Amino acid sequence: MKRIAVLVILLMFIFVVQAHAQSKIGHVSSEAIMKELPDAQDAQRQLDALVVEWQNELQKMQQDWQRRYDEYDKKKLIMTDQRRAETEKELQDLDRKIADFRNQKFGQNGDLFNKQNELMKPVQDRVFKAIQDVAVEEGYDYVFDKSGEILLMYTNEKNDLTAKVLAKLQVGAPASPKN
Repeated sequence: MKRIAVLVILLMFIFVVQAHAQSKIGHVSSEAIMKELPDAQDAQRQLDALVVEWQNELQKMQQDWQRRYDEYDKKKLIMTDQRRAETEKELQDLDRKIADFRNQKFGQNGDLFNKQNELMKPVQDRVFKAIQDVAVEEGYDYVFDKSGEILLMYTNEKNDLTAKVLAKLQVGAPASPKN
């Protein structure tokens, strides 16, 4: 639904822009560009290798937990209450350790996220700069990225109406609008 709304807004925007013959719109597929760049491919291979390594470690931890649980399950009826409680606590601790490892490596701000930023950000910055350069050289006013969500990659500042809209609303102009 969100994608349809964005597409409708984009189409309305295109029709309005087409009314002004001087505006020029282009699009890129950043996904296709990234697939063709050798440094992006290298970075992706490094990330994939890390993911495999961490998944293997996680799998070993889970197998160890399962082995210990199976062992506990077989012997729990003959264990003393104290030994049963100790083993259950060990299993809970190991389960928590597995969850912590998973979160540390694959969580929202985990090692994978940080490594991805470290490796891919320079490549993405280069691609973004190249898109801007081509847009300026070819005289484009707007460039959209058609990969995934529709994203505005470049705008010609002459088409920025922010200050005029704010003036009409009598709010005051922003210090410096950003792309």
